[in-house]
Amino acid sequence: MTAPAQPKKIVAPTVSQINAEFVTQLACKYWAPHIKKKSPFDIKVIEDIYEKEIVKSRFAIRKIMLLEFSQYLENYLWMNYSPEVSSKAYLMSICCMVNEKFRENVPAWETFKKKPDHFPFFFKCILKAALAETDGEFSLHEQTVLLLFLDHCFNSLEVDLIRSQVQQLISLPMWMGLQPARLELELKKTPKLRKFWNLIKKNDEKMDPEAREQAYQERKFLSQLIQKFISVLKSVPLSDPVTMDKVHYCERFIELMIDLEALLPTRRWFNTILDDSHLLVHCYLSNLVHREEDGHLFSQLLDMLKFYTGFEINDQTGNALTENEMTTIHYDRITSLQRAAFAHFPELYDFALSNVAEVDTRESLVKFFGPLSSNTLHQVASYLCLLPTLPKAEDTTFDKEFLLELLVSRHERRISQIQQLNQMPLYPTEKIIWDENIVPTEYYSGEGCLALPKLNLQFLTLHDYLLRNFNLFRLESTYEIRQDIEDSVSRMKPWQSEYGGVVFGGWARMAQPIVAFTVVEVAKPNIGENWPTRVRADVTINLNVRDHIKDEWEGLRKHDVCFLITVRPTKPYGTKFDRRRPFIEQVGLVYVRGCEIQGMLDDKGRVIEDGPEPRPNLRGESRTFRVFLDPNQYQQDMTNTIQNGAEDVYETFNIIMRRKPKENNFKAVLETIRNLMNTDCVVPDWLHDIILGYGDPSSAHYSKMPNQIATLDFNDTFLSIEHLKASFPGHNVKVTVDDPALQIPPFRITFPVRSGKGKKRKDADGEDEDTEEAKTLIVEPHVIPNRGPYPYNQPKRNTIQFTHTQIEAIRAGMQPGLTMVVGPPGTGKTDVAVQIISNIYHNFPEQRTLIVTHSNQALNQLFEKIMALDIDERHLLRLGHGEEELETEKDFSRYGRVNYVLARRIELLEEVKRLQKSLGVPGDASYTCETAGYFFLYQVMSRWEEYISKVKNKGNTLPNVTEVSTFFPFHEYFANAPQPIFKGRSYEEDMEIAEGCFRHIKKIFTQLEEFRASELLRSGLDRSKYLLVKEAKIIAMTCTHAALKRHDLVKLGFKYDNILMEEAAQILEIETFIPLLLQNPQDGFSRLKRWIMIGDHHQLPPVIKNMAFQKYSNMEQSLFTRFVRVGVPTVDLDAQGRARASLCNLYNWRYKNLGNLPHVQLLPEFSTANAGLLYDFQLINVEDFQGVGESEPNPYFYQNLGEAEYVVALFMYMCLLGYPADKISILTTYNGQKHLIRDIINRRCGSNPLIGRPNKVTTVDRFQGQQNDYILLSLVRTRAVGHLRDVRRLVVAMSRARLGLYIFARVSLFQNCFELTPAFSQLTARPLHLHIIPTEPFPTSRKNGERPSHEVQIIKNMPQMANFVYNMYMHLIQTTHHYHQTLLQLPPAMVEEGEEVQSQDTELETEEEAMPAPADIMPTLMDASSSQEASASQTEPTSNETETTSSQTGADSNPEATPAESKITATAAGPVATPAENNTPPDATSAPGETK
Repeated sequence: MTAPAQPKKIVAPTVSQINAEFVTQLACKYWAPHIKKKSPFDIKVIEDIYEKEIVKSRFAIRKIMLLEFSQYLENYLWMNYSPEVSSKAYLMSICCMVNEKFRENVPAWETFKKKPDHFPFFFKCILKAALAETDGEFSLHEQTVLLLFLDHCFNSLEVDLIRSQVQQLISLPMWMGLQPARLELELKKTPKLRKFWNLIKKNDEKMDPEAREQAYQERKFLSQLIQKFISVLKSVPLSDPVTMDKVHYCERFIELMIDLEALLPTRRWFNTILDDSHLLVHCYLSNLVHREEDGHLFSQLLDMLKFYTGFEINDQTGNALTENEMTTIHYDRITSLQRAAFAHFPELYDFALSNVAEVDTRESLVKFFGPLSSNTLHQVASYLCLLPTLPKAEDTTFDKEFLLELLVSRHERRISQIQQLNQMPLYPTEKIIWDENIVPTEYYSGEGCLALPKLNLQFLTLHDYLLRNFNLFRLESTYEIRQDIEDSVSRMKPWQSEYGGVVFGGWARMAQPIVAFTVVEVAKPNIGENWPTRVRADVTINLNVRDHIKDEWEGLRKHDVCFLITVRPTKPYGTKFDRRRPFIEQVGLVYVRGCEIQGMLDDKGRVIEDGPEPRPNLRGESRTFRVFLDPNQYQQDMTNTIQNGAEDVYETFNIIMRRKPKENNFKAVLETIRNLMNTDCVVPDWLHDIILGYGDPSSAHYSKMPNQIATLDFNDTFLSIEHLKASFPGHNVKVTVDDPALQIPPFRITFPVRSGKGKKRKDADGEDEDTEEAKTLIVEPHVIPNRGPYPYNQPKRNTIQFTHTQIEAIRAGMQPGLTMVVGPPGTGKTDVAVQIISNIYHNFPEQRTLIVTHSNQALNQLFEKIMALDIDERHLLRLGHGEEELETEKDFSRYGRVNYVLARRIELLEEVKRLQKSLGVPGDASYTCETAGYFFLYQVMSRWEEYISKVKNKGNTLPNVTEVSTFFPFHEYFANAPQPIFKGRSYEEDMEIAEGCFRHIKKIFTQLEEFRASELLRSGLDRSKYLLVKEAKIIAMTCTHAALKRHDLVKLGFKYDNILMEEAAQILEIETFIPLLLQNPQDGFSRLKRWIMIGDHHQLPPVIKNMAFQKYSNMEQSLFTRFVRVGVPTVDLDAQGRARASLCNLYNWRYKNLGNLPHVQLLPEFSTANAGLLYDFQLINVEDFQGVGESEPNPYFYQNLGEAEYVVALFMYMCLLGYPADKISILTTYNGQKHLIRDIINRRCGSNPLIGRPNKVTTVDRFQGQQNDYILLSLVRTRAVGHLRDVRRLVVAMSRARLGLYIFARVSLFQNCFELTPAFSQLTARPLHLHIIPTEPFPTSRKNGERPSHEVQIIKNMPQMANFVYNMYMHLIQTTHHYHQTLLQLPPAMVEEGEEVQSQDTELETEEEAMPAPADIMPTLMDASSSQEASASQTEPTSNETETTSSQTGADSNPEATPAESKITATAAGPVATPAENNTPPDATSAPGETK
């Protein structure tokens, strides 16, 4: 089995090539946006470009990219289009541009929406051209382009302009294309359609003949297109050469058919047309399917089409069909065939009288129908309305093979989809991992089509939705596994030993050679299954590695997935590995099988369980792991061994590979999806249609929900009554109390609730909708009851003054239904989320809320804010493994909460003891929660009731203030509270205090009652389960954890009522869906009441590593983004408080009216300028350095040395001025550049105390969700814009900085990019050379935008900046040096200080050496560039890399040097050894605070 050759990568044209191109010269003359005097429109230009540039180059992507990039479509083609100038070249040019926009994943229809008038005419021309004869005006290649354009139209039904045109092709009238008998049959099935059909006929009669002819053309378009395709397909020979144009045409056509079948609005009418054309039968009998090489992809696409044509759904109602209904349909088909046979074909009596199970297999059908003549077969088919009736005395025109296949394929028994799925192994094997058709390489260009499911806007059923996601998730994880296996195995360097065995010449951190492998258990199958219930094996390895790596291996947890690999290398010892050649043959890889860890075995051979208890220390290096194998795979392998005599795979493994825990959850997620498909998925009724993409997208908005809640307690949301009034602009606020002193929060608000039905009726009558009543809010301030006399009894309060849109988001989140909040950068998404959680907690104490986020970091931020609000700590629980990073001493994990409960129980029982003592009650009431409960009932309550009866006003006597204090029974207990407890001012006040004291006591006993369960449950596991299912009210986890643990949670009986998702636009579609189903339905209904999603679809989507899945299958579309595209109402937060207003302008054009919060203008940090820099943001042009711009040592590993050095030089300059290094982050758009910058930082600033290290050096994608005061950004590319064309990446890049953003880029490239214009037009309005003020120290008092009093210096290029920083550094060292020299000449009385100065002085000398001289900078730069290759390939140290000799560190030349000094001295020795020479891993020195 050989790995196929790597597909060719598309090389983007360079700027110089772009400028030299004929297209660019034309663009500059006719349509380039920056040209002021343009020549008038000339149709000949379009003809020339099409003939000379596009057709002549056979539609070369390079040419089309150039045209599309030059804004040809926006500024020339569509702007000047009209029916008068329409021509073939014009149509084709527009189609090519739209297809290219889809390939590049940029918005394609915007131009058409702006000028929609001529679109209908244009679309009709396209339809005509698509049906033209292939040997006529339009070639087959051109028609393939048209097919692709049509496919994009059908997949863009959310665009009104497109939908209005497409609807005319696909609706009930298209059934005109059916043969009459079939039409009659279909109308009989659904009676209401006949009414519509008669209406259509009547309307047609009223039309004038020309319009009718036009309508008929459109209705029959798809039927005619299918006939045309069949004729092309039939022209493909079996073995003679065939043009690839034909093959591509056929592939694209089937892709179009799949897309029409996989959308309900198109499928509803089209499925019948497709069935009537017998397209599948023609395809399966065609020559193309039987051509090994050319027909491979066609066959795979055909299988997908077959799957969708027979999909388990009722086309008319859109309801999913159950297994029973599918069986009924199958039986009806067979019995109607049997009836026809019995009535009309005596030769088929045997068939007609047999039972169904006997005749519904392919073999028996062929046996019965094979002997019949062609004419008889045609008659049978026409009885079933499959073919037109055969006239008497005429022979059929169809061949026998076609007729037989038509009858057999229609009536044979099908395998249930779910059955196929359940028999599938979940781990990929070597056959799938290296199959290019299933898992394409990363070099997918977007040109061809693939046999992959697509995630668009709509899905047929939940089953279809889950299945598409299942397949894509499986393939994406397979792609990542392939990368990991190739990396680890090639590091281990397997070679053939002289005796023919395997010898490993290297080592890998993530893989180990297997010492012994034995299968220890194969359990019996369940009834009705043929695979074992479980298979377990023991794997022994020898961990003779460094301690931290040994700890990683020993830390493998239960359910971690590992891979067992067999290699049989053929290369002799010492052969070099070449990453560019196919991997499999180099290492001799034979088998790959997955397994799941159960645990490590202790010295007695027992599995060590995960839990709070410390793990036992094992002696020696040998470790054995018990693993579960995949039973389905094991059964397949064993069957293969027994039946075909193949070798036993399980005797051959010699490598075990683990993966990083974060990336290794694929099996659990796949298992979860598969379990969901096997159970009845119960999604709440109000969500079902929206998830599939149908119906009214706003139907789940709170305003349309039947169970809307009128009165809500907003608790501490509002800071004052003024804040409340400002939060509801346009509403009339009525407060129930008039006294302004009493109008203080918390407030209860009663909203006018309108039911959807009444509203519609009013609208219809045209009545005034905005009546006073509908706009009136009734506000009732209420006082939170006193909670006790201690200071900590006071509730924590919200301090944020929310804006009115934030309040709308909070209100929507508290109401039942679906709430979508779009939160641009810095608009307080987390604050809104936390307030919603707090308000739900207080309004509905019995409900439980599930919080789901994408990253642990976001969960931690949420938790830190939740803890600052009035939420009882015992109700919080955090699941998953991220709690280690929480910046708090409190542990919110399951075991942390168990310990908290136990400790709290002891504290409370101590309090009970004190209370008992203060009341003088004998006995041991504080022994357990139970005894404490009795004590409360018999001793505390009785005293309280007696007290109340004494002090409550009896009859008409006035209550006495002093009595409240005199009779109070708990004085002694509250002696440690701030005294005096009772103020004695008024009876009401003192009575409230007394009740507060009692509430405090009562709460102790309520909590003890809740903790009683932990006395009864003895093990930590049981206690933690109880907490999860009963005690916790707010449960938080990452989406990955939810997918991993769904099975366990459902089994425990986990329940929740509300879900809040943060970072929702960064979560994969399927990982967003799974958290909805973490509980069993109650009586067949889901108890979910609210679903709140907070995210920002204008920032980066989920990370998909494989380009094919990301672009072709649209797998990067999150559920949040899909909902926004479908039109679900959103609340858009519109005020940011993160960045200066000027920085916000760089990205706020992407959002609906995003403004700034007042403090952005008022606070001094925002109004003060950035010291030493003239501008608060600047785009700095970086030209080629020594003739080189971007370089690419490995594919997609882009670097740009000039930019990297410039960025680091500016960073050093800022640090020398006094900027704190941790307030600066360096970002870049590519991994290669990140490694290069880290390399340069290590060399220039390494451990120099005068400069320090930046807070982070990372990529824009990784930095999403984080921020810093100053951002230095390197855009790297100089040939093509690359993935920054994705506006979402630009938005993230522009919005990370609070006070200063400095971008290094090739300006000529980026300013021409249409998508980036709004940001780059602002950036290029300022000078493109760096303007600095070297004499202005940090911090400055200069206001932002003021002219500086110091001299401004303009830096022209990078070498000038490097020189300048070097001189500045030397000057700083010398002045400091001079200052210390003067200190040294002090009187003898200060000798002690002098000694100290001397030691500092030595340090400064070493620092002075640390900075390379300008002459050194150049060779060091060259070293850095030679290190690019190394940083690209090597990301992990080998065993001897970390040992450093004393001569390397320079420690022997300076015996007294401390470790820090010796590092500095090492840097001083001129150009340092580069990573290429000493193989230092680029990540070995990641920025502080960044985890490796």
